Amino acid sequence: MSSSGDVRVRRVYDPQEDGDGTRVLVDRLWPRGVSKGRAAIDRWLKDLTPSDELRSWYHEDRSGTRYDTFVDRYRAELAGPVQAAAVDELTALLREGGPVTLVTAVKDVPQSHVPVLVDHVEHELHRR
Repeated sequence: MSSSGDVRVRRVYDPQEDGDGTRVLVDRLWPRGVSKGRAAIDRWLKDLTPSDELRSWYHEDRSGTRYDTFVDRYRAELAGPVQAAAVDELTALLREGGPVTLVTAVKDVPQSHVPVLVDHVEHELHRR
């Protein structure tokens, strides 16, 4: 990102690192089999995640052909008032300067909501 902060992404099952900064869980459900102490989460922003309906719809299709539509629908959800407030909270953390690590339990991070969220947050940081 810019001098406003640094966004990193890490799976919750990976060990915490010294440079993680503020660790923000960006999953709707708590990761299975991970204690709160091991996860070392500073904030849990559930409102940054896709709705249960969108998440279920996306995961119904194992062929991967729904990703582009998922991205469009998730971007639309991020524009909602509750989600926008959570985005504002995340961008405020980034403006404070230190790194922010988005933590997730998803197996396939590149085909998940996380890259869409990172792109959205970077856009919001530069827009204001």
